[in-house]
Amino acid sequence: MVSVVQNVAIDCSDAYELARFWSEVTGCPLHPDAGRGDREVPVMLSEGPLLYFNQVPEPKTVKNRIHLCLRPTTSREEEVGRLLKLGATLVTDRRQPDGTGWAVLADPEGNEFCVLRSESDHAATPS
Repeated sequence: MVSVVQNVAIDCSDAYELARFWSEVTGCPLHPDAGRGDREVPVMLSEGPLLYFNQVPEPKTVKNRIHLCLRPTTSREEEVGRLLKLGATLVTDRRQPDGTGWAVLADPEGNEFCVLRSESDHAATPS
């Protein structure tokens, strides 16, 4: 017997607004029943588990112990620029001059995530 991952739960102070941000990041819709003020809001990813945003009273106080790693369909650079325009912030830049590496960003509530190289980036650079 095995377990199947149903969702990735993310604690936050405003479930609806943070789910809207991640809906824009992923291009996937919110659950059809989701609405402003909901304390639990899923983002319906096209495959794999749901992103499930849970509203909690306490703020984020330390670095995440788990985070999402995104592989863009465009270039890493284009995706980092797009996500910054959506409201993400750059936390740590681990991109290297040779094109390898990744960027660590944070969503509007400070949850860190990584933007990896795209498949086209991999084809264009070594490693």
